[in-house]
Amino acid sequence: MAMKRQMPLQQKQLKEYPNSKINSSLPLNAVVADKNGDIFELEDYGAVAMSGSEPTLLMQKDTINMPYGSELMMLPNTKPIVFSFDRGRFEALEENPYQAGEPIFPVAVFNSPGYVNRYSCAYEHLKSDYLLPLFSYGACGWSGNGGVGDGNFMSAAICVDTEPRQDLRFMPYDGIVAGVDKMRIKYPSNRLIRHLEKCALQYGCPAAKNFFLGRYEAPIPTSNRCNANCLGCISLQKENNLMACQDRISFIPKPLEIADVALEHLPKVKDGVASFGQGCEGDPLTAFHAIEPAIRLVREKIDVGTINMNTNAGMPDRLLSLFDAGLDSVRVSMNSVRESCYNAYFRPKSYEFSDVIKSIEIAGKKGKFISINYLNCPGITDSEKEFKALQDFLRSYPVNMIQWRNMNYDPLIYFKNMEQVEGESTPLGMDRIIKELKRDFPKLRHGYFNPPIEKY
Repeated sequence: MAMKRQMPLQQKQLKEYPNSKINSSLPLNAVVADKNGDIFELEDYGAVAMSGSEPTLLMQKDTINMPYGSELMMLPNTKPIVFSFDRGRFEALEENPYQAGEPIFPVAVFNSPGYVNRYSCAYEHLKSDYLLPLFSYGACGWSGNGGVGDGNFMSAAICVDTEPRQDLRFMPYDGIVAGVDKMRIKYPSNRLIRHLEKCALQYGCPAAKNFFLGRYEAPIPTSNRCNANCLGCISLQKENNLMACQDRISFIPKPLEIADVALEHLPKVKDGVASFGQGCEGDPLTAFHAIEPAIRLVREKIDVGTINMNTNAGMPDRLLSLFDAGLDSVRVSMNSVRESCYNAYFRPKSYEFSDVIKSIEIAGKKGKFISINYLNCPGITDSEKEFKALQDFLRSYPVNMIQWRNMNYDPLIYFKNMEQVEGESTPLGMDRIIKELKRDFPKLRHGYFNPPIEKY
């Protein structure tokens, strides 16, 4: 990326953040975008990150080279918060300081699978009623002096899983198409496999791609309904300006259609996993009447591979029946282990937080592998209150693994929503809480992907 040094203009329309944090290592330069989406460096301004509502100067020691497969995103209807080296303060810019009248926008990084955000991108909303699209917005900056080929995009991320399960370098398009063609011939009337074709080829879903490539984990979406109304649901949105990231499956597959996918995948893939509960569906427990006989069909024919369910776990009795049918593991989605914060985000329609707890207890009694799909947002997830609650939770319930997932929701709005229900709490730092969890709970696994039973 070629950078050009430009002389700053007169200070205009700036906002100061006097109480924010400045670390003591080499800072990164701010990166912003113009209205066309072209990204460039502001050489006289430091990159800024957010943990909750307060900005902090982003330092090289808190970043890594932007992981392969990550994407840089311009944030619409917002203005970037940067740090002025000349004035020694945090400022929100409404225009390019080197080109008068030219609007500029914040740039965030959508990190690759396996990386959790240490900080969020620093920005302010231009419109109070506007929410950012449903992605995660990690903080990033630029290291280097601005010469051609000099420097790197840096991401404020922590690697929690090195497995290349969703690494795009191992997903050749020709191989995906060949797999699709093969499945069309072998299963010409299977509606579920046709749905997965759309996920792989139109939406670029890495899980669907892996099914057609015959590797790792196969997705099995089943449910067109949900018993929650999550703020950040990526398959159904009816509020605000938000749009779903993909179409929700429009039908409930028949048990045989479900079994076809699992039986095609599990016997042929080493340490294979087949998972109910995907981003293109509601909660799979609402499709229990199709899933339970499907699992029995699979387990009547094979005893290899891992059958997993990703769920909000709001129907413990149904989950118990699925364990009896042959379900091996469960991943329970939670944005918080505090009931008030959980309810504020998931907005359960026909279950309570106590049902989620009961499901975890049932899974433990059945000896099943239990993961928490922990939706992370810096400033909330690493707050003193949440971390204390998480420690108590892990001491009380039989959780085997935390899967660290970045929250796909406007971080500023999410922070405000959670603060309304639980009040303020000092952020401890994402790296700190992960390190302390590893120290205090040495048997607890940390990662991103559902592990196969061979690795339990």
